[in-house]
Amino acid sequence: MAERGEYQGSGLGLVDDKGRVAIPASLRATLAQNAPRADGKDGGTVIIGVHQRNRCLVAYDPGFVAVLKSRLDMREAGHTADDGEYDYNIKRRGANGEAVPFDGSGRFIMPGFPRFHAGIGAHAFFWGVFDYIEIWDPKTLIDTEDAPDMMKSAARFHCAEKGISL
Repeated sequence: MAERGEYQGSGLGLVDDKGRVAIPASLRATLAQNAPRADGKDGGTVIIGVHQRNRCLVAYDPGFVAVLKSRLDMREAGHTADDGEYDYNIKRRGANGEAVPFDGSGRFIMPGFPRFHAGIGAHAFFWGVFDYIEIWDPKTLIDTEDAPDMMKSAARFHCAEKGISL
């Protein structure tokens, strides 16, 4: 594979009753670049998991799994006691994720538990974070104290653009 594309961009997706939502075009192009289908057709695989700290989801391509594992291995090694014991929660928090297919228009079905955990209802706000994509319930994002104001403003903008009041 060529050099990995970085996820930059944002957008709002409408979530249907079955949990289907479309990844915004600006992020979908990078996902398709990083995770092309072997048969050359549009679409591919996206991994959806729960964020390690915030009440949101993370989405990434299968190639990022090795990068994520390496980061978790280093963090675990840095938190290993002299007797060899380490913080087992480091990998527990980071290893979750479910591979799901997405079609040429970027639509995929959010897995049930991660969606429940993040409190995502009828709307999903997508935010590229270079290595991965965060997916938020817009209201949850706005209510998250340590979330950047610019990110909250982008969620408000995308919601207003679609006539959604928060």
